[in-house]
Amino acid sequence: MTDRVKGFPAFPKGAHRTRTWWGRAWLQALEDTSLDSGPLRQGRRYAQAGLVGTITASPGRLHATVHDGDEAHHTAVLLTPLTDPEWDRFLAHLSRKAGHLAALLDHEMPRELVDAAADAGVPLLPGIGDLDPDCTCDGWELPCRHAAALCHQAAWLLDADPWVLLLLRGRDQDEVVTGARPTTGTPAATAYTRPVPDLPDDPPPAALDPLPEFDPVAGLDVAVLRLLVADAAAKARALLATGDWPAADDREDHLRLAAAHPGLDDRLHVDPRAVRAWRQGGRTALRVLDQPWTPPEADTNRARAGWRGGELPEPVVRRNRWTVRDRQLRYGPDGRWYPYRRHPDGRWWPTGAPHHDPATALGDTLGDTD
Repeated sequence: MTDRVKGFPAFPKGAHRTRTWWGRAWLQALEDTSLDSGPLRQGRRYAQAGLVGTITASPGRLHATVHDGDEAHHTAVLLTPLTDPEWDRFLAHLSRKAGHLAALLDHEMPRELVDAAADAGVPLLPGIGDLDPDCTCDGWELPCRHAAALCHQAAWLLDADPWVLLLLRGRDQDEVVTGARPTTGTPAATAYTRPVPDLPDDPPPAALDPLPEFDPVAGLDVAVLRLLVADAAAKARALLATGDWPAADDREDHLRLAAAHPGLDDRLHVDPRAVRAWRQGGRTALRVLDQPWTPPEADTNRARAGWRGGELPEPVVRRNRWTVRDRQLRYGPDGRWYPYRRHPDGRWWPTGAPHHDPATALGDTLGDTD
């Protein structure tokens, strides 16, 4: 049995932001559960002010001491661990999808992994009401400002290490990796104990003439050819690991290449704004760049409430585009805000990362100097 308790040093005072989609999903669960935005804003300020002490994560529980003036409160956030049958289904999926396990080991949480787990009845990310706060303060809010501060810093932890989420759901990294190993085949220990049969002598090396050298074909860009070969190998590797082809059409394929390899914009004849959008959020961000749309009324009302809750300047609203002077947020079909900034050429350019929280997204545009 491995140690299922992990401690994380306190975050220093500073303007931290939640930058991953799974970290924002964690905060979205907090926001969707709360009936009062006031403690959430206070909690964000407490988190930024470095008032949360060392955080301890264990199955089903986050804990920290949160300082508030002269008082210190013991604060916890509870999340129900997965059952053994749920873990069995999740680990069976990881054993079939090596690419998803590789992504976790690279501290990434693929959306496809979360979606596949949900399809199997395994909730990885919390939803409405899943985050259960517990604090020694006398506040009646749910969550109180101290639990909100802990949740904000937990989102920063998840940004850097999604294994924290799996630990809260009941198992640590070693247990997950061990459980996700395929069970077919011969164990390595058994294989190494078997006697090795006699092998024939190696044949003499063949005499090879030096390979001839050729001049590059006129007009052939050797550097680009190398990139294309490497990219084809990466796509083949991704296809074998996940079964998914990385891009759908020539334009998206060119944008993906240009986004991954700066300097190829001119050679691939792609719009640099579209390249920036692809870096911002892939296919969805490209759609946000290209296609204005009218969100459902419920989404618009919820967005206005969040906008006012974030104490943001009054925007000019046109369909899904909310503009504040030379800054703009575009509401995407995935429920996230995509930040933009007006450049001297008069066009709107993507900048920063998309967020579920409009205040955070607008903050990205204010801090951008690109």
